Amino acid sequence: MTTEPQTLSTADRDRLIRAAIEAKEMAYAPYSNFRVGAASLTPDGQIVKGANVENASYGGTICAERTAVVKAVSDGTRSFVALAVNTDVAQPLSPCGICRQVIREFCALKMPILLVPAGYGSTDNTVDLLETTVEGLLPHSFGPDALDLPRTG
Repeated sequence: MTTEPQTLSTADRDRLIRAAIEAKEMAYAPYSNFRVGAASLTPDGQIVKGANVENASYGGTICAERTAVVKAVSDGTRSFVALAVNTDVAQPLSPCGICRQVIREFCALKMPILLVPAGYGSTDNTVDLLETTVEGLLPHSFGPDALDLPRTG
């Protein structure tokens, strides 16, 4: 279900970024050593964290972004206000394609996505995050609304 975007306050933005950084600490990444943390903000102000969880059968790996969204959805949340993603890489990195599609399923196209690099918020202040939207991550996307389009033939 896609909902209209909400304004992200500075306080919520900061809480969301901190939660994504904290979530990364719980990552289980013994194969790639590529830790990712994500945090989703729900309309009622709750933050749901997720970390990547790898598997020896690589296809069984679950990304942090999907973990955060699925945890919230399984508890009844079907819309989100914002999402933050953090890695150990010193530049903002985007969610994978599968994660982008899952995010698209539940998030408004204009919803903010914060891509938070390692070192963000450190004392040197030289590391910038990248703020984008669901639409920016997945232009020309296929979403739930496409299933209601009229068909011909």
